[in-house]
Amino acid sequence: MLYVFIGIVVIIILYVLITLNSLIKLNNDVKESFATMDVVLKKRWDLIPNLVEVVKAYAAHEKNTLTEVIALRNSSYDDLSDKEKLETIEKINKEINKIMALVEKYPELKANTNFLNLSQNLSDVEDELAKSRRYYNAIVRMYNNKVEMIPSNLVAKIFGYKIKDMFSVEDEERENVEVKL
Repeated sequence: MLYVFIGIVVIIILYVLITLNSLIKLNNDVKESFATMDVVLKKRWDLIPNLVEVVKAYAAHEKNTLTEVIALRNSSYDDLSDKEKLETIEKINKEINKIMALVEKYPELKANTNFLNLSQNLSDVEDELAKSRRYYNAIVRMYNNKVEMIPSNLVAKIFGYKIKDMFSVEDEERENVEVKL
């Protein structure tokens, strides 16, 4: 009877340790995937002032849109928390879409080599960002499954592991924006 009890205790301890190690690995994977996405977001962050300056030269009377982007961009990216980075990027996404829509009003801007180069770089960064977001969300899904599913959720609760937010797109961003470059 004592051996059965000891066996059960050993199995429970082994399960807790294996589950805890799995949670630690997944949590580190989430951090790593956010860091990967963060690098791409920083690249995009650094492209924005150049894009705004080129557009500003052609669209001086479109100050509201440009001013909003500049205001959002002027905060220091490195000082933002992960959550603040995601929120700020979502706001900037909306404003960038407005800037790209302005291009239609200014044919000479569409032909500007600086603008074409910047918009191509932005497009490349957007592709990288989409891949990073997918990877991040896949890792967060696996982590959240481990945190929520029985019986690993018991170990997660005991050791303080909580569900992480996925990177999502707001309804406005789902709408098709017609931009012709």
